[in-house]
Amino acid sequence: MLLPGNTEEKVREQMLELADLTRTAGAEVVGTDVQKRSEIEPAHFIGMGKVEALRELILGGEFDLLVCNEDLSPRQQRNLERELKVRVFDRTEMILEIFAQHARTHEGRLQVEAARLHHQLPRLIGSYSYDRQVGGRRGGVGARGGQGEQQIETERRRIRKRIRDLDREIEQVRSQRQQQRTGRRRAELETAAIVGYTNAGKSTLLNALTGASVRAEHRLFATLDPTTRRLDLPAGRGLLLTDTVGFIQKLPTDLVAAFRATLEEVTEADLVIQVLDASSPAVEEQASTVDEELATLGAGDKPRVVALNKVDLLGPSARRRVVGSLSARYPGLVPISATQGLGLEGLQEAIDAASRGEMVGVEILVPYGSERVLASLRKIGGIERTEYVDAGTRAWGWAPRHAAGRFEPYSVLSGTNGSRRGRRRPS
Repeated sequence: MLLPGNTEEKVREQMLELADLTRTAGAEVVGTDVQKRSEIEPAHFIGMGKVEALRELILGGEFDLLVCNEDLSPRQQRNLERELKVRVFDRTEMILEIFAQHARTHEGRLQVEAARLHHQLPRLIGSYSYDRQVGGRRGGVGARGGQGEQQIETERRRIRKRIRDLDREIEQVRSQRQQQRTGRRRAELETAAIVGYTNAGKSTLLNALTGASVRAEHRLFATLDPTTRRLDLPAGRGLLLTDTVGFIQKLPTDLVAAFRATLEEVTEADLVIQVLDASSPAVEEQASTVDEELATLGAGDKPRVVALNKVDLLGPSARRRVVGSLSARYPGLVPISATQGLGLEGLQEAIDAASRGEMVGVEILVPYGSERVLASLRKIGGIERTEYVDAGTRAWGWAPRHAAGRFEPYSVLSGTNGSRRGRRRPS
């Protein structure tokens, strides 16, 4: 629907996205329509003239499912279904349907079920037919309602109990994820979360950088379950990359709440790698959506590397225009193609530099035979250069601030051999 304050171009982009969502859910798109109104019609969302026009199309066998781009109130959805005699989905239900189809792990299925039940609960009215309370047979002060009302109350209690059970199971998942993150911290490896609009190529990038075999498909929300893999940076330092669920405009609140355990992978990460789809005409709007979601999650101020993916799908002039426009917004933007392997070295260098925020310089002297100390420094930090002397291997490098103390016994102190401990951060 085109309402005041919205633009035809933005609505057109949303309708194209809604068509993609509908096809991803398994339905065939036979037509689209946009109604221009000054305000939403409270009872049916759209005007009665449009309802009548849709009814004529249904009677002619044109379609048997209606999908609305906006979220409908329970009353609007119920009234439309009663008038049109077909199933009516709103945007949130369509996204929930896709998530239900794509959830493959126990964790994913728990989260999707919780979100669907939260969405279903206020829509129970109208799901059952009410018995008329005639002659006081079922009425009266203190008496229970009719059979339909009793069915609704029974179903409400069942759903609320199931939601409580799911919340407990999801909390256990959240606790397990926290334990996993604690284990990664003990390994003293920095962590990075790959984020972006759905279908931007996040899983493909994870595979390209780490050699993983995460399922990557050209469709919306192909990835729901986070996957973590190790990335070995050019300097030898290791980093843990986590592929996360994609964002989308108007991401349902119930879905964000249910996927809290998963989205904490973003909030707990040391670094955010944002992936943009250069081939999308709405790339700037998609980037804004991701920026807004990151801010909502409390991750908007984290160190960030922005990768402009799929540049191989653009011609030279279009590539210059898109890169120029987004570079002004994201200084340090790295154009890449995850499928073709273009720009990945530059991306790794950008990741290496951005993830050194808590690094401190170290200068150590390691006796021969204790090379494991150097290996540890390479694993969690990096070595800029080495020099072999009589007493052992002298190395200049950097380590995470919280782990620098482990190298203190090998530190080259001022006055020991005419050198001092390095304090500068390597470039």
